[in-house]
Amino acid sequence: MTTLSAPAETRKPRAKRAGGSDLWKATPLTRIVLIVTIVVSAFPLYWMVVIASRSNHEATDIPPPFLPGGNLGQNIQRVLANEDAHYLAGLTNSVIIASTVTISVVLISTFAGFAFARLRFKGGRILLLLVLVTMMVPLQQMGMVPLYRMMVSLEWIGTLKAVILPYLLNGFGVFLMTQYTEQAVPNELVEAARVDGASTLRIWWNVILPAVRPGMAVLGINTFMLTWNDFLWPLIVLTPDNPTVQVAINSLNAKYGTDYVLIFSGTALSVLPLIVVFVVFGRQIIGGLMEGAVKA
Repeated sequence: MTTLSAPAETRKPRAKRAGGSDLWKATPLTRIVLIVTIVVSAFPLYWMVVIASRSNHEATDIPPPFLPGGNLGQNIQRVLANEDAHYLAGLTNSVIIASTVTISVVLISTFAGFAFARLRFKGGRILLLLVLVTMMVPLQQMGMVPLYRMMVSLEWIGTLKAVILPYLLNGFGVFLMTQYTEQAVPNELVEAARVDGASTLRIWWNVILPAVRPGMAVLGINTFMLTWNDFLWPLIVLTPDNPTVQVAINSLNAKYGTDYVLIFSGTALSVLPLIVVFVVFGRQIIGGLMEGAVKA
């Protein structure tokens, strides 16, 4: 009796588990591109520290030094002691302005994004279109003169309110959170919360916020960085003895020359709050993405 042999089983490539080596294996070209990208991105920060830790004579040597020196602490003391720059006051003002604007933009944009994406009300699409129109107009350049006249009428010239108020709302933030909410929060989830008797505020707090946390972190980083680096408007409306950190760095220039070491030291000190913000919000982005991956 002849027996029929079973057909050979076709082998299919099996997907590796989440911690498998195949999933995270990168090609040599990918690694080279990543290394080059990291070096190019990090070199300006490294060079800033090198110059900030040297003397003016060493900073202008040819060839220039490529290793940090031992004068960083002394140079930072010179920055803080500079009477013309008011650096410490500028650093404090920038922290207050950037933090206030970031919190306001993130909260208002999240509220508005939830409303535009998941609430149905008359004129909603028209209002969203108007928000998009504001993104097409350079408000700072076109509105600087009337905005300055408004601040003069309010008698806010020289105060932090003049820098904070114009930036409490951001059209890009509203658009970003609207798109992110539409993708991250299914309409069925909101309807289920409605059936359970949750109010609109309760839905925003318990359903929307956990789902859009990565988008909020991205918006927070972007808003804080742009507000922190703003130079022109604070230069116009604030007084020299009450500046922001960018205006203070500009005031570090010597009257008859450029003190590169002093400027680089002030810049290095001003980067520290940005690094803290990137670390804090970056963890929120990773945490939100990992939480979404586990749920999926």
